[in-house]
Amino acid sequence: MLKKRILCAAVLAGLLQGTTAGVAAAPDAAPAATLVTALVQRMGAGQTTGFDGVVEAVRQTVLAAQVAGAVVALDVKVGDMVKAGQVLVRMDARAAEQNTAASEAQVQAAGASLEMATKDLERQKQLFQKNYISQAALERAETQFRLTQAQVVSQRAQAGATRTQSGFFVVKAPYAGIVSDVPVALGDMAMPGRPLLTLYDPAALRVTVAVPQSVAAGLPAEASIKVQFPGFSTGRDWVKPSSVNLLPAVDPGTHTVQLRLGLPPQSAGVIPALAPGLFARAWLPTNEEGPARMEVPVGAVVRHAEMTGLYVVGPDGHPVLRQVRLGSMQGDRVEILSGVSVGERIALDPQAAARVR
Repeated sequence: MLKKRILCAAVLAGLLQGTTAGVAAAPDAAPAATLVTALVQRMGAGQTTGFDGVVEAVRQTVLAAQVAGAVVALDVKVGDMVKAGQVLVRMDARAAEQNTAASEAQVQAAGASLEMATKDLERQKQLFQKNYISQAALERAETQFRLTQAQVVSQRAQAGATRTQSGFFVVKAPYAGIVSDVPVALGDMAMPGRPLLTLYDPAALRVTVAVPQSVAAGLPAEASIKVQFPGFSTGRDWVKPSSVNLLPAVDPGTHTVQLRLGLPPQSAGVIPALAPGLFARAWLPTNEEGPARMEVPVGAVVRHAEMTGLYVVGPDGHPVLRQVRLGSMQGDRVEILSGVSVGERIALDPQAAARVR
């Protein structure tokens, strides 16, 4: 009777222990069954490759002083939009104005001398016809007239040069654009050749990229090229270039070819802060054979301080955080350089995977 009681107690304890283990395993199995995962994919090589570039202005002008003078008026500042012909800088032109006035006075004096020489020549001709003067006297009068006439031409040319030089004391915008730099201040002394300000045309921009010689040689004539501005996260940072110009010269130091991609005027509306010097990336189709790329969705990447990783789901259905090294990003997918292998399954929702752990 005692042995039967002991046997029944052991069976009852085993049943209770099995029930408890089943309850404890249920929470792990349920989230693992609902965890959304995806396979690490291998993308084919030789599709598109990104090359870093910079935005440049097709029309960018450094306006410098042509004459010496103190800056007495500075009507613009950095970032101002100016119109063609608008006055930008004025320099002290009082000495030039005095020289212009003196040249004008000399022109008037030469004109009066010419008028007198003309009348004197007419009188000498009348006297010569009446045989009152000699041929030599008439020739002297004609010579004096031509000399005075030449002096008038010289004085007028000198006055025109003086007026032109006085115009150098006023600097105007050669075209409509944006002021990007003003290295002078009010009261500074401007000297010939010293930069006063920098102006560029925002409607004419391009992206310049240094492309390896091997890639440039295999670039198709009608290549589908896209320009990206990684510094902006607006989701509208892809621009199709309006023109593609591959320069024929090769840099002997880097063995690269300069590729110029013209940006359409409306690209300034896509990227509001588009300006010279902005970092850009051009994606070019390449025919080079190379290692395939492993890509995963961007949303699956986990970033904790200096650690970047992915939740890799093992055969048992449990996710494990593994550190990875990222490459370039294209669209909503990012390249994985190391840390995972092709065919491994990763969790697409890192927060849900963290709760499963």
